[in-house]
Order: sequence, then C-alpha cells, then structure tokens
Amino acid sequence: MELSEAALIESFNAAGQGQVFQFLDELDAASRAALLAQAARIDLAEVAGLVAAHVTGAHTGGLDLEGLEPAPCIARPENGGDPDRWAAAWAAGSAAIQAGRVAAFTVAGGQGTRLGYDGPKGTYPVTPVREKTLFQVFAEKIARSGERFGVTIPWFILTSGINNTATIEAFEAAEYFGLPKDSVHFIVQGLVPAVDGAGKILLAEKGQIAMTPDGHGGALRALVRSGAVATMEAAGIDIVSYFQVDNPIVQCVDPAFIGFHVLGHSELSSKMVPKAYALEKVGHFCLQRGQALVVEYSDMPESLQEATNADGGLRFNAGSVAIHIFDRDFIARAGGDCSGAKLPFHRANKKIPFIDAQGERIVPTEPNGIKFEMFVFDALPLAKDPVIIEAARGDDFSPVKNAEGVDSPQSCREDQLRLFARWLKAAGVAIETDATGLPPFRFEISHRFAADEADFTGQWAQLDPKPEIKEGVVIGE
Repeated sequence: MELSEAALIESFNAAGQGQVFQFLDELDAASRAALLAQAARIDLAEVAGLVAAHVTGAHTGGLDLEGLEPAPCIARPENGGDPDRWAAAWAAGSAAIQAGRVAAFTVAGGQGTRLGYDGPKGTYPVTPVREKTLFQVFAEKIARSGERFGVTIPWFILTSGINNTATIEAFEAAEYFGLPKDSVHFIVQGLVPAVDGAGKILLAEKGQIAMTPDGHGGALRALVRSGAVATMEAAGIDIVSYFQVDNPIVQCVDPAFIGFHVLGHSELSSKMVPKAYALEKVGHFCLQRGQALVVEYSDMPESLQEATNADGGLRFNAGSVAIHIFDRDFIARAGGDCSGAKLPFHRANKKIPFIDAQGERIVPTEPNGIKFEMFVFDALPLAKDPVIIEAARGDDFSPVKNAEGVDSPQSCREDQLRLFARWLKAAGVAIETDATGLPPFRFEISHRFAADEADFTGQWAQLDPKPEIKEGVVIGE
C-alpha cells in the first residue's frame, strides 16, 4: 500500500532521515513529486541495517583469514584432469542446452568511461577487423549456440539507470543482432542510498536523493524483483550462465561447464583461471572451514598471494574471473527475502557530490560518503555443492577495462587473434604466429559461424571452398 505524502515524510523523520525533505517546499510540483516517488522506493529498514553494520557500528572492515586453504578445482585435461570426465560433462551440458534449460545472463550496467568512450560499455567496438561491439559478439555466440543445439537461448541483460535506454536503443537499431526480440530481456540494476559518515542519506540535488548501484551482487535480486526468475521458471529454464559485459572471449554458453554444474547437482558453479602472476588483481577461490569462498586480492595479504607449494607453484593460484553458472531456484533464494541466504553488503568510501545544509552543491576532492554494494561471488558460501572448474585464460578471459596497457582494447584484440589462430591450427590450418601465438596480420572468425574451438573445427571441415587466411579476412561471413 502506498503511503500518503505526510506518512512518507513521517516515516523518514522517524528513521532519522528527515533531512531528505529539507528543501521540499522550494521545489516545483514536478520535482516535488519526483523526490517523493524516489523516497517511496527506499527500504528504510534496509538502510538502517546497513548504517548500523557498516557506519555507526563497530565494523572492522577486515576479513577472517584463519584456516584459509586453496579451493579444490577440476583441472583441465591438459593439466592432469580426466578426459573422460570432461567428455561426460560436455555430453551432459549439451543435453541440458538441447532441453531448453539454459539462459545467458550478462551484467552490463556500466559506461565506457575508463575507455574514454561515451555510451554503454556493451556498445564498445572490440573485434580486430569488423569492430563488432561487445553486445554483438555475445549475441552472435548465443545465436550460434542455439543453432548448434536446436533451441532459442534466452538472454537476460542487466542494465542500469544511466544506460538502460541507450542499451535498448542500440539493440533496436541493430535489430537485436538477428536474435528474436522476445528472447532478449532487459533488467535494471537496483540502487541504494549513499550516506555520510553519520549515516545520513545524502541529497544529490535538492529534489534528488544520492543513489548508487548495489553492485554486481545486486544482479541476483534484480532478477527476482524484475520477474525474470518467474519468466525463467515458466519457460523451464533452471540454469543461468552468468558473465560480465567487458569480456568478449568468454564462452557464453559452455557445454562442458554446464555439464559439470548439472552432474555436480550444484547451485553455483564457477570458472577459475590460473593467475598470470602472484599479485594479479583477481579474487582467489579458497576453502575455509570446509566452505568455498572468494577472497579479493585487496583482502589477502601479499605473503599469502605469493606463497608457493613444494613444487614452486603458487599455493593460491585459482583466480576468480566472474564467470559463473547459477541454479534458478538458488537465485530466487539468494536474491529474495529468504533469511540466512542473502548476500552481504560491503562498504565503499567514495567521493559523492551532495547538497549541504545550506543548499549549496559540494563536489568533494576526498571521499566524503559511503556507498553499499554486494559482490556476486559472495553467493558461493551460500550455495550447496559448489563446483569450480579450471578454464584456459586464452579461451575465456580477456577483459576490456583500461584505455591502455593490461586489459585494454589492444590487448583484447591481440588475445582474440591468438584465439582465432589456435582454432585454425586445431582445424589443421598452417598459420604463422610469434612465440606468444599472435599472427602477423588481422583477421576474424565470426562467432555466428562458430562459438568455440570444437564448433569451429567441425564447421571448417564442412566449409567449401575455404577462404585464404590473410589480412582483413572474416571467416564465416
């Protein structure tokens, strides 16, 4: 039931957050209505709990690292894993895809700001020749996987308040990249009020509360609150393949990964990649008192990150790269109101522009406020029978995060070229590469033609005539 204006204001006063309405009488009718509507969507009980736990309470901010061990992972066949086990997983995953049980889910709420790009990050061009966008790459992989297994694979995309409209417009302009329009579902990420050091909700403008995204962990409750989980249940989908928008080489729908999830009766499965170096800025899959969890690099002492085994290899070597598979019912539980199954919030100190008590807008140069966010990997300790498998970095992880250097557009384009060259070599094609596997010219394999290496070798064998592999060629178009 909606509260009256007076009752809403009184609820904020009673919660000690009446400052939200201190400029209400200065607002015009539209701004007044917008502020009241925004305030009505705020869960004051949740805010009070967050303030008590992370602002005014005796929070330490530290993490319990006692008894931390490396988490067990299923090794790839080339690294000692059982080839028969991987083959069985591929078969089980293929059957699940063919049965229509699988959906793809992309977290795409960010802008391309760090790349110097003005627009949703998913509309950033990434491929070496055609300069296809991240969204187009994923769309082609999903379309090809559906074609390969004889189904339409639904795609759920988490946007944000700042990019939802532009994202939908990009899909409409591209005619959904050839996907059925009704198979693509957009969901808007949740927001949480930002507060000051005393736990008071900040105003971004006189008629606007300062709201911040609830983190990638908020994706789970966004799926529940948007009705997406109900949509999945009605369609018979119980397996959700999760990945982030900045990683174009991810296998969006990986049969073997899905198979390990199914055969393990897992509620949450994850891919790990061996760390590139000891202090790489990735989370670490760990085991603590028998429970799997991810420990962020910022929470793990360098001495542990650099610790080695007797053979000289890194002890904590399993890097978390935000590639997961969720059981639908687990999403409903972890993203819903089930006590004991909710993801925790974390505190982050940020520079948050705000309106002070005199009505002046202040743009701070130092952190002045606190935002609250959830991390999706915090779902791991809540899940039953978690499964962690090893992935090859070159087949699954090359994000576009920075304008230059590591994890940049250039490094990602080069990693795509290395991947395409490996696929060709696997198909028996001789192609020149340097010591790192990088070919001396640009070319591209359309993901509408093949979704992974095994798919490519099969497709290439049937291709007649076969194209010459040279500068600028695009295979499969």
